[in-house]
Amino acid sequence: MITINEQDYRRRVLGCWMGKNIGGTLGAPFEWKRQINQVSFYTQELGGEPLPNDDLDIQLLWVMALEERGIELDAHVLSEYWCLYVTPHWVEYGTAKINMRAGLLPPLCGTLNNVYKHSCGAFIRSEVWACIAPGLPRLAVRYAYEDAILDHGDGEGVYGEAFCAALESAAFVEQDLSRLIEIGLSYIPEDCGVTGAVQSALAAYKAGRSWEEARSEVLCHYRGGMFDWEVSPADHAKGLGGGRRGWDVPANIGMLIIGLLYGEGDFGRTVCVAVNCGEDTDCTAATAGAIYGLLHGIEAIPPRWIEPIGRTIKTVTLDLGDLDPYGNRLPRTVDALTERTARLAQQVLLRYQPPVELAKDKPTDLSGVHLETLLAGPTKAELYANFGATVFRFPFFEVAVDYGEEPTIRDNTPKAIRLRVRNTHTIQANLKVRWYAPEGWQISPARQGTIFSAPALMGGAPCEVAFTLQAERVEQSLTRLVAELTSDGRPTVMLVPITLWNGNLSLSV
Repeated sequence: MITINEQDYRRRVLGCWMGKNIGGTLGAPFEWKRQINQVSFYTQELGGEPLPNDDLDIQLLWVMALEERGIELDAHVLSEYWCLYVTPHWVEYGTAKINMRAGLLPPLCGTLNNVYKHSCGAFIRSEVWACIAPGLPRLAVRYAYEDAILDHGDGEGVYGEAFCAALESAAFVEQDLSRLIEIGLSYIPEDCGVTGAVQSALAAYKAGRSWEEARSEVLCHYRGGMFDWEVSPADHAKGLGGGRRGWDVPANIGMLIIGLLYGEGDFGRTVCVAVNCGEDTDCTAATAGAIYGLLHGIEAIPPRWIEPIGRTIKTVTLDLGDLDPYGNRLPRTVDALTERTARLAQQVLLRYQPPVELAKDKPTDLSGVHLETLLAGPTKAELYANFGATVFRFPFFEVAVDYGEEPTIRDNTPKAIRLRVRNTHTIQANLKVRWYAPEGWQISPARQGTIFSAPALMGGAPCEVAFTLQAERVEQSLTRLVAELTSDGRPTVMLVPITLWNGNLSLSV
């Protein structure tokens, strides 16, 4: 059993939220500029309060969702909160929201027409999942995945949040930064952009190059798109202009790693190097500050960084009129957020019974920590087994709906839909499948049939069935269908919703 003293846990979580608030405030004035900055402290008058930014406040919503809906929530629950309370129409946030409101389920809402699915909006929300699953990166990443697919679908943004959540969760039981980076990388594909950018930053650091040289190396190979006026003359001269619009998370995770490596254990240097690298500076500095706080605790953050912003939290993306009209539903300070996070962590540990405990009367004992238990192992394959598909979980089965390239259907055009059924219990079953579809729609090989499902715990692979849907005329902008799964002799009816856009006029990008 791994024991984390409760007070030690709380000081780390408080350090996380304070570091997040500081870094977001420090970096906000320089956001989305490709330039080397010269920041050594706050550059604005703050009056004892932080700047509002989206690096922290959506996590407040997730805390409330966990409290209200329980710790086993998934992307479907989070999408309901997103539709109701997240206000911006910025880039991936807005595209995901209009897709949700049009009827598309996660991860489709984060994929369709979303060139920013490779951007930074997800990794900045990773800390809450790490803090409710301390020392349990495999569990933290499962939560983070459900979060990230909301507005990043099947994009690099999902890898960014998975990487950060794993690193941050492991930071409760592992202090070595190089090992933490190794742990984070184990949860994402070896050939993705995030992995490449992290490896580039690591290589420059190990070669003894300056942080400026490390930054240039990352941007040379992994930069996202910028308008010309957002790129400094010096970076233009280096050939660092342009880039792929929306493909922002690889470079920014690279800048985060540069901040952590070249900060060399100093809080101010860590967040300032992150900001001075440019790009999405509030995101990189906020996450760097949060990781520093997780590693070292609140007392390691110098008071000079805390005093100008105080301990309050300011929101910018939440509809407080509907969400919190009387100011008593959301945490308003980092202290209140820490307290509520700690209560959720206790619930998570009680529910999943992992080899980690939060103890009031015992000292922290990490003697049972082994690196292999923190690495992804088989979790990575399981995590991405249905990447891009919509997943529904029932008491004994998991059903994934794979729409292929896009969730659209056109007149007289076959549309392939694959159902993957995973038996999560210990008993095999014959499942009857029945489709409910609009009149006149053709479904092959059949509207009804039976499939055999072997238990995964006994080595059974998911059962996959391919269907083809076709309509002579697609009339509605959105068509809803249902695949019903039942088993004779058992009472549960599994209703799997299928949503298809009318694609006669639209093209995905």
